[in-house]
Amino acid sequence: MKTFRKGGIHPAADKLTADAPITDVTPTSLIRLMLSQSIGAPAKCIVKPGDTVAPGQMIAEAAGFVSAPVHSPVAGTVKRIESVRNPKGLWQESVVIEIDSDASQQQPSHPRSEKEMNDLSPADIIKEVGEAGIVGLGGATFPTRVKLSVPDGKKADFILLNGAECEPFLTCDDALMRESPEEILKGTLLLMKATSAPKAIVGIEENKPQAIKAMRSAASAYPEISIVVLRKKYPQGSEKQLIEALTGRKVPPGALPIDVGAIVDNVATAFAVWEAIALRRPLTHRIVTVTGPSLTNGGNFRAPFGIPFSDLIEVAGGLPEDTGKVISGGPMMGQAAADLSAPTTKGTGGILILPESMSERKEAGPCIRCANCVSACPMGLEPYLLMLQAQNSLWTDTKEHSAMACLECGCCSYICPAHRPLLDYIKLAKAHIRRDKL
Repeated sequence: MKTFRKGGIHPAADKLTADAPITDVTPTSLIRLMLSQSIGAPAKCIVKPGDTVAPGQMIAEAAGFVSAPVHSPVAGTVKRIESVRNPKGLWQESVVIEIDSDASQQQPSHPRSEKEMNDLSPADIIKEVGEAGIVGLGGATFPTRVKLSVPDGKKADFILLNGAECEPFLTCDDALMRESPEEILKGTLLLMKATSAPKAIVGIEENKPQAIKAMRSAASAYPEISIVVLRKKYPQGSEKQLIEALTGRKVPPGALPIDVGAIVDNVATAFAVWEAIALRRPLTHRIVTVTGPSLTNGGNFRAPFGIPFSDLIEVAGGLPEDTGKVISGGPMMGQAAADLSAPTTKGTGGILILPESMSERKEAGPCIRCANCVSACPMGLEPYLLMLQAQNSLWTDTKEHSAMACLECGCCSYICPAHRPLLDYIKLAKAHIRRDKL
């Protein structure tokens, strides 16, 4: 069984929805589609109030190379264009669409024939991936079209698919691999064709036996695609750690995966690529895990972008009385949701409802110099030192000690026996380094 060598931790998996099937969720009244749903420039709105839109229609176009268009998941009428709070509490321009209850909400498919699929060139695939608005669905939301555009002088030896889903509680990728392995692998073949990569490897953590079985069975027809079981270890799904585990190659500081011949995509991204190319469907929905220890009906839901967090929580049984915090994402890398009326986006893979007993921050004590944070850091940093430097506003020192290499995985804060907010201060240091252009 493979894994990365340096650092890492073993938190409880808490995969409460591991056996839950994927259930479709339909919005009932309004959806709010944010124009910024990817890394890079926000999309440029191309509709106005009063316009009618159909499922799959583009409502905002890419505003640059590192940008992604946005499509409507529903049939309805554009009511207004306004600023809406995202799950982090930040205001972002959004298109508000009132759903037409009398119209069909089914997104049309226009399947390609086998000949049409074979006739597609790498450039055709990359172009259509971009037009479909596909981004990394593991959380980073980097535009996939950009990632597939291999720079001159570089070569892709592998497409690496991330099926690790090492974040506790989340099971959206697990569910997709169990239910749609063939489509994921066909999407992988398209990624390989787009980049001329001769091989693909899918990494899945050992605690997903049904997904491993389904993917191995489907992959038996594709000798160029390997399914590799990974040891359960956090953050196994982080890009650099996944590359090391699956290929033995290490990405040097400041380098990109393509510099070592690798392109990494999430299994959900591969599925979205298959839908976009084989069915001509843009990205309008994703699987969202709604879970929590006190939730009565948690599950994996195929939800349209723009549906409020509150609607998904209601489908999952409603907010429990003992709720202490609602997290957008998982407990390690997610963030507390500031507003439950906030809409889901392309990056929303999970909604975690934690009880009060699991939400309280323990009082931080003094550093005892145990070096647990150093041992746990998968990037080999010294989190205790970076926090001390940040507390004293020594921003240049934090840069010299590689604060920008931090993955923000949270291993250091998790493992600290003194409950020190190590990651909070490292994030603060990174913000100052960016702001001051150090």
